[in-house]
Amino acid sequence: MNSQVMTMMPALRMSGVSKTYGTGAGTVHALRDVSIELRRGTFTAVMGPSGSGKSTFLHCAAGLDRPTGGQVWLGDAELSGMSETRLTVLRRERIGFVFQAYNLLSTLTVEQNITLPLRLAGKNVDRALLIDVIRAVGLSDRLNRLPSELSGGQQQRVAIARALVTRPDAVFADEPTGALDTKTARQVLELLRHVVSAMGQTVLMVTHDPVAASYADSVVFLADGQFAGEMRRPTPELIAERMTHLGDRRAS
Repeated sequence: MNSQVMTMMPALRMSGVSKTYGTGAGTVHALRDVSIELRRGTFTAVMGPSGSGKSTFLHCAAGLDRPTGGQVWLGDAELSGMSETRLTVLRRERIGFVFQAYNLLSTLTVEQNITLPLRLAGKNVDRALLIDVIRAVGLSDRLNRLPSELSGGQQQRVAIARALVTRPDAVFADEPTGALDTKTARQVLELLRHVVSAMGQTVLMVTHDPVAASYADSVVFLADGQFAGEMRRPTPELIAERMTHLGDRRAS
């Protein structure tokens, strides 16, 4: 498929996705008939009360978990029917992950952690792209440091650079600022905003923080495993108000 057609495709498409755990009276419906499309070069936040299905949504979207029903497309690739081997390759080559816990290897330098996905895939490092990514995340003077020599915010920047170095179809961020102080969290969110606005990356972020979600282009709300609305041009105040109503709905 040529690059022009790929560019026109959504970065991510989920159609009628459901996910259940358990059987009989113990069945839990984590997701119920969820459908969404994410355009390339957009920043989407996912929010909802505890138990609303946010993590399951992210895991199904990123190919970390298989939906019980429905389809998940990453660009031109349909994930739901893939073998575990093909899914592993796809996650390594076409998806970037940023987690709350950084997940860096302590014995590798900053540069080695960033380029690890390429080395695991047996691919050469695109030095021009690597330099651009390192410059974007502000780590040019720390390439030979070990993770233990970095602050939490710097470690998260390494994780973001690692997620970008493969030119992924989408970056999935799971509570990326959850372990950071307010100032450092803001810097990381500004970086995620930058990689979308300046680098054309697609980011899907799960968060519980209205301030974090306000950096996104739009916020998708989940309640009881179902979509409960979307907000464009979000502000922390509007998000907090909507979340309050979602909590009321869940309690009712």
